[in-house]
Amino acid sequence: MKEISYKDLVINPFDLIGKEWMLVTAGNEESGCNTMTASWGHLGCLWGHNDPTAIIYLRPSRYTKEFVDRECYFTLCIMDESFKKQMAYLGSVSGRDEDKIANAGLTPVYEDDTTYFAEAKMVLICKKLYQSELQEDGFIYQDIVTDNYPQHDFHTMYIGKIEKILVRDE
Repeated sequence: MKEISYKDLVINPFDLIGKEWMLVTAGNEESGCNTMTASWGHLGCLWGHNDPTAIIYLRPSRYTKEFVDRECYFTLCIMDESFKKQMAYLGSVSGRDEDKIANAGLTPVYEDDTTYFAEAKMVLICKKLYQSELQEDGFIYQDIVTDNYPQHDFHTMYIGKIEKILVRDE
């Protein structure tokens, strides 16, 4: 993997997050880690001097949320198309019940007090800056709540400063 500047990143964030998906991972070699598949999120600039940021959303029931809550860093791993089956698997089983990372055949890399996967085509290493649970009274349209939160299990939003971008060195 080689590091690049966010200024050199050329991507379509809509395809990257919504179509290709990403693995949200937190934890480290010492305390353990967990990962999950996500297809919701945002990339952009916020605060400071247009600091590059990533925003992710995690439901309270997700085991990975415990790791993101506990740690200062999380990573976003973008995998190539050949990992779609593993991505679906990682989004459908819990790390509470099994070693899903090993079962998916991924190789953890421990760096910068966090974890990413050697198989990733791109990794965003993010320092957590802000978190807040989405609030029902913030929704303008009630059908969003009805359609997405019938159990009122609102996502927690996390904003992370992208501190490092790694891409596969081809």
